[in-house]
Amino acid sequence: MRKRAAARQTDVLSVLKSCDRPMTAYQILERLQASEPDIAPPTVYRTLSALTDQGRAHRLESIKAFVPCRCNHVESVPVLAICEDCGSVEEHDGSDLLPKLTALTERNAFRADRHIVEIHGLCGTCAA
Repeated sequence: MRKRAAARQTDVLSVLKSCDRPMTAYQILERLQASEPDIAPPTVYRTLSALTDQGRAHRLESIKAFVPCRCNHVESVPVLAICEDCGSVEEHDGSDLLPKLTALTERNAFRADRHIVEIHGLCGTCAA
């Protein structure tokens, strides 16, 4: 029997939250296949798309992986600090950046649908 979208989203979020590192869609698929061998990649991709549209997960564009949203974003900008050594991701609220980003893009009449800021470097543990 096929699962409803809400149940599928709960499953995918549970997998994301169980891992302390970003996960690719195929890593998520492998975890889900342990209990649901017939699940297919398009199902995972559709679910991840819905979760990112809802702001419940973030796609790390630069590394093609996903993390669960750990902040409460309403009108803000997620700032994701990605450690190049250990792979950890820290999420920060970039609400104060939104007016600046909007002003920057409005100069050329560009209308942004979403904002995501990714910063690559070393976390405090790896930098020490």
